[in-house]
Order: sequence, then structure tokens, then C-alpha cells
Amino acid sequence: MRSNRMNVPAGFWAGLQRLGIDPYDVVRKARLPLTILTEPTAVTTAQYYSVWQAYADLSGDTAAGIIQLATAFETAHYPPTVLATYHARDYRDALHRMARYKRLCPPESLRITEKGDRSTIELEWGRNEQPGPPVLVGTTLAFLLELGRRGTGKPITAQYVEFSHSMGDAAALEAYFGCPIRIGATANRLTLQRSDLDLLFLSYNKELLEILTPVLDRSLDEQCSPSLAETVKWILKRGLMGGRLDIQAVASELSMSDRTLQRRLTEDRTTFKKLLTQARHEKAREYLADPTLDIKEVAFLIGYEDQNSFYRAFRLWEGDTPSNWRTAYFGSNPS
Repeated sequence: MRSNRMNVPAGFWAGLQRLGIDPYDVVRKARLPLTILTEPTAVTTAQYYSVWQAYADLSGDTAAGIIQLATAFETAHYPPTVLATYHARDYRDALHRMARYKRLCPPESLRITEKGDRSTIELEWGRNEQPGPPVLVGTTLAFLLELGRRGTGKPITAQYVEFSHSMGDAAALEAYFGCPIRIGATANRLTLQRSDLDLLFLSYNKELLEILTPVLDRSLDEQCSPSLAETVKWILKRGLMGGRLDIQAVASELSMSDRTLQRRLTEDRTTFKKLLTQARHEKAREYLADPTLDIKEVAFLIGYEDQNSFYRAFRLWEGDTPSNWRTAYFGSNPS
């Protein structure tokens, strides 16, 4: 599962210092604990965005902030995920590695398409995630071009760049990217000459990649695996109708003791009771969206022996009755 927490890379703070911006000023403006600068602290997406917005506010013009940070980030401060791209065989390999390992560094992801003589890299966010502040969007696309320039040693330019929001001094961005900039687009994209992706990287390091790749791939596999809490909730959903919904039964299915399961759920900042409630709530919405099921059946399917208990629980979850919720659902989702 993709994490909703992330670390601000140390190279980001080093880059700020190279630009003459005090990292403490950024953290204060973002209203975050100053310990984020001295301790490896994971932040939420909202906090991560606050850091970038604070940087944008302190740097003045968004475009200037984008260009300055993209070029100030020293290769010596690249995190392992970026080192594995900088030392790739060629620009194409680097971009595809970046897209793969970006999944370890949320919140945005990259989608690469090659068609005709062009290659497009588009920034994407999850269904329930808001796009990051313009300075983060712009710096991400600028860094993808910067990566190609540093790796190949050639002054690669883009074909064109599209942004969904204003980025400040568009002329400065056009000078940096070497192409027209479109503002107000439906997505944030960097389009390159496809042949540039064949350019070999002067920084290619086979030995280092042989060390980094297995470690990063293993981390990616672990992060993309479902969490224990998700697994427990899946088991509960599967057994809601007539099954045993106690922690002993679920623990047994997971080949662990109920005490161990409870301890591990506590470490994940949840409880068995919370997961059972979430499972019932989510399945209730799913079943109520099926017009062939009456409400008494829905109550039974999610493990309630009587309809009144289900009504009370649903009011706590949604602040309304199942009947009213269903009416509103089909009113906003006409067939």
C-alpha cells in the first residue's frame, strides 16, 4: 500500500542553504516542529505541502524558486532513490527508474508515454489526493530535465511543458526548459524529444546499481504489500455474514496469537474494534448501493442480528438513516 507519510530529503535543506534560505525559516513558516531538521521525521502530505509552500513564499517568485532549487540540488545529496536514476545506463532507463522508485516517495507519481518522436512525463496524484503547490509541481518537472542534463552532460531542452496553474515568471521558465510553457493545461506534463532518451549517461555506474537496485526493489515490494490492518479488515469483510468476528478467530487465520495481533495493530495506531467498525461501514455503503437488497438484508449481511442495531450504527457513521442515505445516493448517481 502506498504510504501517506514521507520524509523531506536532507538534500532539500542543503539546497535551501545554498540558495541563502535558512531551513529554520521554512520550517517555522510551515508551522512544523524544528526537530524535522535534526531527526528523521515522517510528515503527512499536508505537512509536506506546507514545507514547499513556505519555500515558495520565502523565495518570492515561483518560477525563480523552481529553477534555483532544481539546479542547487547537489548530486552528493541525492537520496538512494535518485542515485539509482542518476547512475542509470541512459536517460530512458533513468526516467523509468524514477517513475518506479517515485512510489517510495509520495505523494505524486509519474506516468511516461512514448509516441512518435516525443516522450511525455505526466505528474499524477491519487484519486483522493490534491495536487501539490505549484512550486513542488514545477520543481519536480524541472528536476526530470535537470537529471537528463547532468547524466548526459548535454544541454537537453524540452519540446514543451504544461502546467495546470500559474508558475510565476513564465519567460524565466521558458528560458530554463528551452521551450514554450503552457499555463492552464488539464495536467502537468514535460514533453521531450524521444531520441534524447537514448542518450547514454556519463554517470552510469553498474556496480553501484547492482547494490542499490535490489535494496530499493525490496523496499518497494514491502511498501506495496498490504498492511496488517488492511489484511485484518479484508478478513473481517469476508466473514461479516455469520462468521466469527472476534480477534481470536482472525488471529488464528493469520497464524498468530490474539495478543500478538492486538500489539501489532496498536503499533499501527489502530484497534481490532476500529477495523471491525470500518469493515461494517464500508460494506454497508457497498450493499446499500445495490438496489436489489432491502435494508433488512444489508443489516444481516454485515453481521447485525436486528435491523434497529444496524440503524443506530449507521446513524453514527453517516449521520443519517440507511433509507435516507440510499435515496440521496441514487439521487446523485442516476442510472
